[in-house]
Amino acid sequence: MKIDLSGKSALVTGSTGGIGFAIARGLQEAGAVVVINGRTEAKVDAALAQLGGPARGHAIDLGTPEGAKELVAREPSFDIVVNNLGIFQPLDFFDADDAVWESHWQVNVMTGVRLARAYLPDMATRGWGRMLFLASESAFNIPVEMIHYGVSKTADVSLARGLAKRMAGTGVTVNSILPGPTLSEGVAEMLKSETAAGKSLEEAGAAFVREHRPSSLLRRPATVDEVANMAVYLASPLASATTGAALRVDGGTIDFIT
Repeated sequence: MKIDLSGKSALVTGSTGGIGFAIARGLQEAGAVVVINGRTEAKVDAALAQLGGPARGHAIDLGTPEGAKELVAREPSFDIVVNNLGIFQPLDFFDADDAVWESHWQVNVMTGVRLARAYLPDMATRGWGRMLFLASESAFNIPVEMIHYGVSKTADVSLARGLAKRMAGTGVTVNSILPGPTLSEGVAEMLKSETAAGKSLEEAGAAFVREHRPSSLLRRPATVDEVANMAVYLASPLASATTGAALRVDGGTIDFIT
């Protein structure tokens, strides 16, 4: 089985590091011309230097309506859009004020809404396209330490399913991906106190999974490449019969059969 994305253009939001960068790298290795996105020129430039090749990037805050408009003005069409941009903040429900909820909603949900509105019609006109949403196992296994995040990821799954129905019969597929705990930069930051105490990142990640995601069958966090592999497959012609799905890369954390 060979994934060939030659001649395809792909946008990956929030892709200067972590899962987003791994997806961008995987798409480029499969032959796509990739556009990456981050909030600062320095991070975009550093990521482009790592990627090499024909990739290009834009330093735009896509968590705002103005940012989405700016990106679409610069890049009016894509074959593949991966809505990876997201934030998370461990915070007790009673300490999470409206501003916390609003920021998670704008970045984690409305960014995808705006880009879907902008890019899906053209994909449908051309008869081929792929739109992916990086949701989370937290969409179903709502984490008590950040309910606001879990709710935003449940919305991503619902959005992807609804859009898949809207695009039915057009040749455009829409799916969501549900990673479990993953050793991204954000998780590394969250585990900083553990690694400062002498544990390796892998050891700290495994301890976190055992304590906070005891239903995990993998018993460790995934790597960013393990998540990216699913995204690259779903972005390819090989996944032409998969749409409206929520595909798990969660190490068996979600405790029901799907």
